[in-house]
Amino acid sequence: MNQSKLTGKIALVTGGSRGIGKSIARILAAAGAFVIVNYNTNRKNAEDIVEEISNKGGKAIALQADVSNAQAVDGLFKSIEEQVGSIDILVNNAGVAPVKPHEDISPNDWEEVLNINLTSAFLTIKAAIPAMKQKQYGRIINISSVAAQTGGVIGPHYAASKAGMLGLTHSYASLLAAHGITVNAIAPALVETDMIKDNEKITPELLPVKRFGQPEEVADVALLLACNGYVSGQTINVNGGMHMS
Repeated sequence: MNQSKLTGKIALVTGGSRGIGKSIARILAAAGAFVIVNYNTNRKNAEDIVEEISNKGGKAIALQADVSNAQAVDGLFKSIEEQVGSIDILVNNAGVAPVKPHEDISPNDWEEVLNINLTSAFLTIKAAIPAMKQKQYGRIINISSVAAQTGGVIGPHYAASKAGMLGLTHSYASLLAAHGITVNAIAPALVETDMIKDNEKITPELLPVKRFGQPEEVADVALLLACNGYVSGQTINVNGGMHMS
């Protein structure tokens, strides 16, 4: 493994047991970071990626927490501090994308998606800030979506949650810049993960490149942002040309 760029850094990847999160955990570990793979229910997948990282000479642990719950986040950060120290890199990747006709989205559906996709990021950032300020160093990476920019094909609950991630990114980027902390977002589109496989509306024909993106292509951008101290407040589009800016 190329253990150089992030040697000595501690990274937390929420929703790190599958899809984009798993690829980000893998690439940060390959760059030398000690990675905490957070999961809510999928313990086996989380432990599998930890084992894979360890077998390749990297360092990682799996920690369970529902990051949409404030008490659970407090417990997660306490466990991280006790086991490995305070985090330097935070990747907010936890999310859900339940597909429903917009007429059928209930207030409970709305609340669940906003809590998991957006409130979780607020809670983890809030928990990470004190130690990052003390170090005068931090990298916060929020995984948004092209749905934030175009409305997408999942539904208004999902689009609103991912648009909120961009506002969250802009605000914290401004508030934390003087403390050596960068905050950026990545907005993928139609990446080949479990999230899109059961949605018949989603086909490669929606994309100018005529193929789905791969999780590793998003992870490459996350690594760039984790290693760069001058890029902040930006949304990096990884979308096959679906939305141009």
